Amino acid sequence: MKGRNLSAARRPGLAAAVGVLVAAAGAGIPAAAASTGGAGHRCLPQTAYVLTSNSGIVTPISTRTNTAGPAIHVGHDPTAIAITPKGTTAYVVNNGSVTPISTRTNTAGRAIYGGQYPEAIAITPDGKTAYVVDAVPGTVTPISTRTGTHGPAIRVGKYPSVIAITPEG
Repeated sequence: MKGRNLSAARRPGLAAAVGVLVAAAGAGIPAAAASTGGAGHRCLPQTAYVLTSNSGIVTPISTRTNTAGPAIHVGHDPTAIAITPKGTTAYVVNNGSVTPISTRTNTAGRAIYGGQYPEAIAITPDGKTAYVVDAVPGTVTPISTRTGTHGPAIRVGKYPSVIAITPEG
């Protein structure tokens, strides 16, 4: 597995619960990519990201020092996160959008349309495309990680909730 993609299903009774904890740089990523992010990009090594659904924030935690960093504001009701294989960007699924976070600066970028009720996200091993599961219409929407734009939705059936991508993409 080139990166670690985890999701948490929406649960009405758990709105205040912490969503997902994901080790970003260094989790299944080669050491060279984790420390540099490739192409001169320096990501924050050994970082975990915590989604807090009712507050719309992501909290970075240094796994080296076990300390939390400043909160990163993302969209309403974040439910899932995926990190690019090189560790340069984390993509957070929110209510209706996907928010990219630079792992170098821990700042949120411009929100990208992610569907009506996005539930989960996975990124291809080459890091070029993120696939977002949209539960209610039963679709998966591809997002170009290079341009930050979404493509046409792919129909997959009623209420999809999880996605995984093979190592070959």
